[in-house]
Amino acid sequence: MYSILASAVNHPDTIERYNGLFNHRILRSLAESGVDVNAVSPRPFAPPVGPYAEYASIPTVEDWGAYDVHHPRFWYLLPKRFFYGLAGDSFARRVPPYADRAFDTPDVVHACHVYLDGYGVLPYVREHDLPLFVVAHGTILNTYDDLARGVRERVRETLDEATGVLCVSDALAERAGELTDSATVSTVPLGADPERFPVDRREALRRELGVGPDATVVLFVGQFVARKGVEEAIEVVRRVDDPDATFVFVGHGGDLADEVRDALTETGRSPRLVFDGLPPVALRRWFALADVLWLPSHTEGRPTVIYEAMASETAVLASSVGGIPEQVVDGETGLLVEPTDVDGLEAGLRSLLADRNRAREMGRAGRDRLLERGWTWEAHAERVRRLHEEAIE
Repeated sequence: MYSILASAVNHPDTIERYNGLFNHRILRSLAESGVDVNAVSPRPFAPPVGPYAEYASIPTVEDWGAYDVHHPRFWYLLPKRFFYGLAGDSFARRVPPYADRAFDTPDVVHACHVYLDGYGVLPYVREHDLPLFVVAHGTILNTYDDLARGVRERVRETLDEATGVLCVSDALAERAGELTDSATVSTVPLGADPERFPVDRREALRRELGVGPDATVVLFVGQFVARKGVEEAIEVVRRVDDPDATFVFVGHGGDLADEVRDALTETGRSPRLVFDGLPPVALRRWFALADVLWLPSHTEGRPTVIYEAMASETAVLASSVGGIPEQVVDGETGLLVEPTDVDGLEAGLRSLLADRNRAREMGRAGRDRLLERGWTWEAHAERVRRLHEEAIE
């Protein structure tokens, strides 16, 4: 077997327990497959007072079961639009020396994001002459043209240096190929594991969580921000008067949560079903009892929550952006609508609310598609290991 040093600035910690949970699952899947994983998840220096002061309490090393996560510090100044490039430079100055002190030299460096992670480990990769793999999830490549020029330059430098650019969707791989040598670019899907979702307890879970047996549960999972289509979802909630429609919102960050609660209250629904973060086990219970996952995003890579819906036999109603059409077969495993199209979103939701059996059939077809395509965490680890090992040989 071989060893990797992973960089994942977007990783859960003792304060932000659900931030970047997909990166934890990526690294856990590699560790469980036998790869020796060391991980750095740098954290900004915390001010002595103010809303971010509590971040000073994050320990230098945290045990995440299959691997440890180290939290070296770097300077991350706000507002981001002015100082994002300087944050990358601070990362690149401070994290490589920490890695030299804390770890033996690995066989591979695996950056969980192109920027800041990939750029921040470039000095380490160059000093030790190591293969570098960077993962593209969506945001950096989808918004590349809108980034400050200095950040665009750092992203291009990272892509050109990488041994492999691992994109979570074909759409992102096409975009990456426009920015760097396409020979280094691969599509490496993420996934979900059906055995983790208690769909066999669907009716019992509804009773436990206070959901009526005749309710059609419509679940949203994502940040409470405009780019996730939350404003469109709020408008549809206000329009749909189906008494059997039960809306559940699970978010982690963003400033639209109160607006969601207001919309539910105004329409006579319960705001208690708006959650600001849930433990993974609790979230899987909601997936297991839901009828529909809706995700009216404006931009995406291949969202992990759609894999989780497929694993839990939940139909998907989502925007036809990014890699989502690669996941969802329109009319078979879910429905696709144009982004920002409130009327289309409403029509799609009403059609699923009117025929719950159809939604269930779509959910079962989604699970079959997940397994047929090998979109599981074990398969993800196998794909990444194969690419790592080719680079080591």
